[in-house]
Amino acid sequence: MEEYIKKAKTLLEALPYIQEFYSKTFVIKFGGSIAASNELKENFVMDIILLKLIGINIVVVHGGGKDIDNLLTRLGIKSNYHNGFRLTDAGTMEVVEMVLSGKINKDLVALIGKFGGKACGISGKDGNLIIAERIKNEYVDLGSVGIVKKINKEILETLDKSFIPVIAPVSMDESGITLNINADVAASAIASELKAEKLIMLSDQDGLLNGEGKLIESAKEKDIEKMLKNGIIYGGMIPKVNSCINAVKNGVKKVHIINGSVPHAVLLEIFTKKGIGTQITL
Repeated sequence: MEEYIKKAKTLLEALPYIQEFYSKTFVIKFGGSIAASNELKENFVMDIILLKLIGINIVVVHGGGKDIDNLLTRLGIKSNYHNGFRLTDAGTMEVVEMVLSGKINKDLVALIGKFGGKACGISGKDGNLIIAERIKNEYVDLGSVGIVKKINKEILETLDKSFIPVIAPVSMDESGITLNINADVAASAIASELKAEKLIMLSDQDGLLNGEGKLIESAKEKDIEKMLKNGIIYGGMIPKVNSCINAVKNGVKKVHIINGSVPHAVLLEIFTKKGIGTQITL
């Protein structure tokens, strides 16, 4: 009996959060090591289906860096990065679109369906969802890598509310040229346009870590800027935290960075008092 009482208490702990977030929008960036584990992917899918069933609007934006790297390696193409951005020539761009829009997106949609949810898989090209422009870097030619110029949310608004949009961050510029958008950047821009209650970033680490490698449970913009300046945040975390800052500056109430390798990480972050990662606010 004690075991059942504990389960009831756990459910009741979530009640105030369910009430607070009913009908609100969460944008969740899916990626990292979680994408390589069937068990973790299933945990994630069950989490978002539950959130949807209790009345939270869910939008998923996914990456796919490791799958892209694996296919490029099989094709004899080397993967190169600069400050967390993939150097993307024409051949690499074809592989990126193939993996993101053709495989990962549809696999995730199918998995949501397997567990009783309904999802619609689209890319940034569909309905001109993401209009981008090529990044101009005076030091490194990033190739077909874009920054978001405009989000056209109409396609998301036309979907039946029972569906979960699953978005691949492949876009195009105003002339129709395909561009690769960093998934963190795309998720931030979409969350900002939707004025989401939360942007949740799944990562390979527990959240933001200080100079001693310990988790920072809560951070503000000024704290992150200091960490960037001091080199505590580097590599692939740079576009992630910059995306987080941009989101809270543009109307997203709170951003969370959590470790996607923790089973049911999304539920633990949202429905427990302490959470498991880092929350970022203005």
